[in-house]
Amino acid sequence: MKRLLSSLLLAAAAPALMAADPLLGGDAEAGAKKAAVCAACHGPGGNSVNPEWPKLAGQGAPYLYAQLKAYQAGDRKNVLMSSQAANLSEQDMKDLAAYFASQSGSPGVAAESAVATAEPLHRGGDGERSIPACSACHGPAGKGNPASGYPALSGQHSVYSANILRAYRSMDTDAGLSANQAIMASVAKQLSDEEIEALASYFQGLQ
Repeated sequence: MKRLLSSLLLAAAAPALMAADPLLGGDAEAGAKKAAVCAACHGPGGNSVNPEWPKLAGQGAPYLYAQLKAYQAGDRKNVLMSSQAANLSEQDMKDLAAYFASQSGSPGVAAESAVATAEPLHRGGDGERSIPACSACHGPAGKGNPASGYPALSGQHSVYSANILRAYRSMDTDAGLSANQAIMASVAKQLSDEEIEALASYFQGLQ
């Protein structure tokens, strides 16, 4: 009976232990309660149905936390997100990041015509144009690198991804960008509209 009781106590404690994000220390359970307002745009569990708004489910917690910090500081600008982030505490941001990181992202579908253009860039880049392989930072399956803060690309809405790549392409590389922004801006400036659309579609279907 004592062994059974001990086992039950350990089992009951397991969800609480699993709820703590190992990279930031955020509490996913607490984040779930704070994320109710986020669902209006980003969908239940962070799986947005609007292609203009990104899916957050399955993104690495450090990346999500960094984006919330950037919106709060004004380094990343969006009227809706800046107002939402303005009153968040450090713990709020860590808890929200942990919650969305713990969710499973919904899969997407790529256009078959995108593969021939996008796959070589994703797998091997283009040395002649100094374009590194997307997979070098974002992983072969596009799952990102949570510890390094590189976002996941797989399953993301193609409309959102294309908009982000175009935004990077328009950035002034002499305007004091962060290291990651500078890398992405220099890459995006080498991409044609066709390549941007192909990559965005390819990532949407990448699993």
